[in-house]
Amino acid sequence: MICILLVAGHGTVLEAQIKNDETGLYSHLTGVPKALLPGVGGRKILDFWWETVNMRQLFTEVYLVTNADKYKYYERWATANDFPVENIVNDGSTTLEDRLGAVADLELVIRSRKLQDDIMVIAGDMLCADQNFDIAQVIRFFRSEPGELIIYYELEESEKSSSRGIVEVCPDTHRVTRFLEKPQDGLTASRLASVVFYCLQRDTLSHLADFLRLQPQASFGRFWEWLVNEKQLDVFGMKLPTGFQLIGQVGLSDYTKWLTHYSTKQQDNPAKPITYRSFARVGLMGNPSDGFNGKTIAMSISNFWAEVTLVESQTLVLVPHPLNDPTEFGSLQDLFCISRKEGYLGGLRLLQATCKKFYQFCSKQGIALTKQNFTLKYDTNIPRQVGLAGSSAIVSATLKCLMKFYNITDNDLPKPTRANFILNVETDELFITAGLQDRVVQVYEGLVYMDFSKNLMAEQGYGNYVSMDMSGLPHFWLAYLSDPSDSGRIHSNIRQRWLSGEPLVVEAMKSFAELTDQARMALQDRDWRRLAQLMDQNFELRRSVYTDDCLGPGNLKMVQLARQFGSAVKLPGSGGAVVGLCLDEEKLVEMRQAFQEAGCVFCVIAPYNPSASTVGGQH
Repeated sequence: MICILLVAGHGTVLEAQIKNDETGLYSHLTGVPKALLPGVGGRKILDFWWETVNMRQLFTEVYLVTNADKYKYYERWATANDFPVENIVNDGSTTLEDRLGAVADLELVIRSRKLQDDIMVIAGDMLCADQNFDIAQVIRFFRSEPGELIIYYELEESEKSSSRGIVEVCPDTHRVTRFLEKPQDGLTASRLASVVFYCLQRDTLSHLADFLRLQPQASFGRFWEWLVNEKQLDVFGMKLPTGFQLIGQVGLSDYTKWLTHYSTKQQDNPAKPITYRSFARVGLMGNPSDGFNGKTIAMSISNFWAEVTLVESQTLVLVPHPLNDPTEFGSLQDLFCISRKEGYLGGLRLLQATCKKFYQFCSKQGIALTKQNFTLKYDTNIPRQVGLAGSSAIVSATLKCLMKFYNITDNDLPKPTRANFILNVETDELFITAGLQDRVVQVYEGLVYMDFSKNLMAEQGYGNYVSMDMSGLPHFWLAYLSDPSDSGRIHSNIRQRWLSGEPLVVEAMKSFAELTDQARMALQDRDWRRLAQLMDQNFELRRSVYTDDCLGPGNLKMVQLARQFGSAVKLPGSGGAVVGLCLDEEKLVEMRQAFQEAGCVFCVIAPYNPSASTVGGQH
């Protein structure tokens, strides 16, 4: 592949304002071409791009095309920066009026140097907000798609789409479906801005001459409009999660504004650790039908959480948790006891699997990540092996940190897709048996109604998820076994029976969905007695399908104990804990004492309401 850096533009406005600036702050920059002005971090703008593409394993040659007016500046720059002077192409123009134009400059290099290879084109006078993106990832994505490649980014709030080339990109195929050069307001809802950063296949290069015969001196934006909208060639888009600004025909105030803005962003980012929490959840209704095209209602609770912290570092480090990922023991007996109680699977594997899946997702989706490393550590107080979604909470919090660190937005990874992502980390990477419910409620947070109907899942790849009003909820309670070793084999062989169409199981899953719709109405009507009845029915339905042997004596004992005090009760997850609703406050106090005397842990649930808390559980 060959890289061509375009620096032939005539920055007459900026150059004149620097020359006439009365403050004297910029007098040393008089006459300096745009690409050799200071960029982010104090380096010349072109220094950054040359450092980025100066890799023999990626590019066989790098060319630079400039104009006659500034040629000597770039010749001097080349000798100082080990750039081959013979690879500088002079387009012969000396003024803005006799300029060739960007497309013609590219065609000149290709024709004069007889280039017959794939081409990467970059504007060498372009400010980049993030100095660490991985250009090798761009090339890999280009080679994975059967067409040309346009790099784009998401406009900041202050930027107007009418000042940029705007692309509309299919989220599934990454194909650019429409290109609009500086569109008027209302022509498109897209905020995805193309920059002069493209990859062209060798077979497409002949189109440059065809286009120039139609529109001499035209910009790249007009070229892509012609190639995408009229010629309908296959052109794909790749997002860089960073901002770009061409120094083109801008004034001194715009140049200094964007330089300050980008430099400030870069200074702010590395120092701050990123910390997010995801919360445990209780299934209030319908579980375990989420894995069987059913419906459920679940609620995130602030009593228990998983917290992940990410901080930028020289190398990528995953820090073991001192309790959950032990590597040192007091004795062989200590190792035996811990392994018997906790097993061998701590949280470190969850961090690693999430990072792997995140990189894989971004590569497939055409999102180029920056070349930054980080250190990840986690903490959690979610009790293990009692079905409160402890594993998915760690994955969810890790994903939040990675998205923040790499500037991945909700548009890049929407909430429904995010829930699927978390599930895939556990099922595909770690072979954990799970359904979508826990991941959905940990992404949306709060009280969530979920419909996993077969038609919905088939058509859109995810269910229908509705956040519900949390005001005025009654006091739910939670109890769990201090030693959940006899919590039963809750998932049992139900999936096989369901897939084979066993009527008992199929009808039960439909009944779970019906109970959920009734519970939704009860929650909306604030009919807590009806909700309590439905919770009891949910448990009895589950018991009839799974059987007592499968549920296990520990779970049954907790259910029986709760019912002695007239409380509604059901399993909030896969087993090891129970959730209940007791409308008699005095009996709730007595029940707490009875559970504690039975060796269980008991607490009143504190619902996590995202609308009343810091967004996304960030700390």
